[in-house]
Amino acid sequence: MNGTVTMRSVSIIGIGSTRFGKLTGRTIKDLAVEAAVKAIADARVPREKIGCLFFGNFLSGVFTGQEVLAPLLANELGLRSAECAKVEGACASSAIGVRLAYLMIGAGYHDMALVAGAEKMTEASADTATTAISAATDSTTEGICGMTFPSFWALVMQRHMYEYGTTREQVGMVSVKNRANGVFNDIAQFRKPVSLEEVISARPISDPVLKFDCCPVTDGAAALVLCATELAREFSDCPIEIIGSANALGPVRACDFTDLTTFPGTVEAAGKAYSMAGIGPADIDVVELHDCFTMAEIVDSEDLGFFPKGKGGEALEQGLSSMGGRIPINPSGGLLSKGHPTGATGCAQIFEIVRQLRGVHPNQVKNARTGLTHNAGGTGTVTTVHIMRRLD
Repeated sequence: MNGTVTMRSVSIIGIGSTRFGKLTGRTIKDLAVEAAVKAIADARVPREKIGCLFFGNFLSGVFTGQEVLAPLLANELGLRSAECAKVEGACASSAIGVRLAYLMIGAGYHDMALVAGAEKMTEASADTATTAISAATDSTTEGICGMTFPSFWALVMQRHMYEYGTTREQVGMVSVKNRANGVFNDIAQFRKPVSLEEVISARPISDPVLKFDCCPVTDGAAALVLCATELAREFSDCPIEIIGSANALGPVRACDFTDLTTFPGTVEAAGKAYSMAGIGPADIDVVELHDCFTMAEIVDSEDLGFFPKGKGGEALEQGLSSMGGRIPINPSGGLLSKGHPTGATGCAQIFEIVRQLRGVHPNQVKNARTGLTHNAGGTGTVTTVHIMRRLD
């Protein structure tokens, strides 16, 4: 928005989620309805007050043959008068939906919005899943050369190791940390810890990327109810205010990067969100960031300003991003452990931060007051950052 527009404050008053994992026998509609019903019940709002619905999804048409997901969900929920639209931005789809709902409420078009995200991935074959997910690259250039996301992140990992001396063990510590966190998360796909030895001796996927460096394919859905902050106390005892919201464009192809260890979309979106919130990285208490691969958490943590460039691996080794560390990152288990149903991930990350700021998370960060989510689509092609704080 330009400087002449006065935006209303926006808060989150309702959250809902399914369990993440291989949810055999469930349809994408079932999952979305479950998450949305939970969010609406948590918000304690009459459904007729919901003015708009944004539905984040990336791959349903390919994986399930089902599209028109936003009007489908709106009809299932009885939201007959709500504006609705599906939002697609690869893995950042539902986070973009949150951004759009934030803008609609902030600009005064609606007082209340529902944002949902869902994906049904586990029943597709490995070949179908790989081909579909690779659609988030440029299919006319890198796609025809066989570039996949594991091979892209292999390039990033190799470059970070070369430039900064990051070790294979340091990268593996991301998986060890996030799997340990996932043990406590009641809705996570993986709830079993792994040792560093298991991580660095696992089968190769795309050298130097190994099995435990990769997030899984996942079924799941998450949903949020957003409201003008001035009305939030009518419905919620603990509204969570969105104090920073930003979306930024990044490179589409690996060859477009001037530096494979820095993602411009993350840097730009974070800078805008920090500026809007009037705070900096040192003021954040808890983070859920886009660890689609282990190397992604290291690069993201640097680009978001939590550690100097090249020091993300050392920070892991020192425990700075662990529970009880200076800045706990992915206490939910992250995408590596909780799972990554692509269209749902943006909402799911905010779901986790709201639980943290309410003080009810099963893996609670002590005295968490301000949290940040970072959600990236494609090769950092589109990145969304939200900063939230507890309203007292």
